Amino acid sequence: QLVESGGGLVQPGGSLRLSCVASIAHFSLNAMGWYRQPPGKQRELVAVISRSSNTIYSDAVKGRFTISRDNAKNTVYLQMDSLKSEDTAVYFCNAGGTFDGRRYFPNPRSWGQGTQVTVSS
Repeated sequence: QLVESGGGLVQPGGSLRLSCVASIAHFSLNAMGWYRQPPGKQRELVAVISRSSNTIYSDAVKGRFTISRDNAKNTVYLQMDSLKSEDTAVYFCNAGGTFDGRRYFPNPRSWGQGTQVTVSS
């Protein structure tokens, strides 16, 4: 089970930190991903962190978002800075997908319920 939190309404240029608590076995051995689904659009990959904390980011968020993990808390974070209106979306985390260092293939059986992020003045 994955539970996301930390979403909300923020002004452009602001920051939010999302959290995803994963009640899964062997959390530290799993790659974790953050996705988002903007209104009326398909779900898209935002960031991935491997079990050894290697990371990748989509071009849209590179330099503004930071993914991290705390294995002691079974939690993955997404620090979002310099937020833009186009970052408005429901954000989901995914656990245990396949990550080859460049591409992440999500685990279809492991999605959270999502948390809404709205960037608006």
